[in-house]
Amino acid sequence: MIGLSANAIDADALVAAVKTKAHGAVVTFLGTTRETSPGDPRPVAALEYEAYEAMALAEMEAIAREAEAHFGPLGIAMVHRTGRVALGEPSVAVVVAAPHRGKAFDACRYAIDALKARVAVWKREIYRDGDAAWIANTAS
Repeated sequence: MIGLSANAIDADALVAAVKTKAHGAVVTFLGTTRETSPGDPRPVAALEYEAYEAMALAEMEAIAREAEAHFGPLGIAMVHRTGRVALGEPSVAVVVAAPHRGKAFDACRYAIDALKARVAVWKREIYRDGDAAWIANTAS
């Protein structure tokens, strides 16, 4: 399951979508909206995301294929929010199911790092004072 969504991310639904009886481990990563950004003390009220949908979805599919090729048979789901995301809400989710925990953790880390580096999604921080700024994705 790969997608962009203007609605809240349902992590339980993502787990259910990828988990099978062959999987002994499920790793879930949720990236949530935090109150401040590194190097900027201004309090954040929300984030707004924009995406080049066709390009973003194609790249997310490619990342899922790469993860499976490298880490073995997996169930993998990746969803990124678009639009406004309130403080504390998840803006991105990666869920990986694998036969064993090591591959599940490694594949999840690979997928989120690749997503942040390569997927055509842009983030704008909305500050409590009403100001806003576009923010570059950062490495983990």
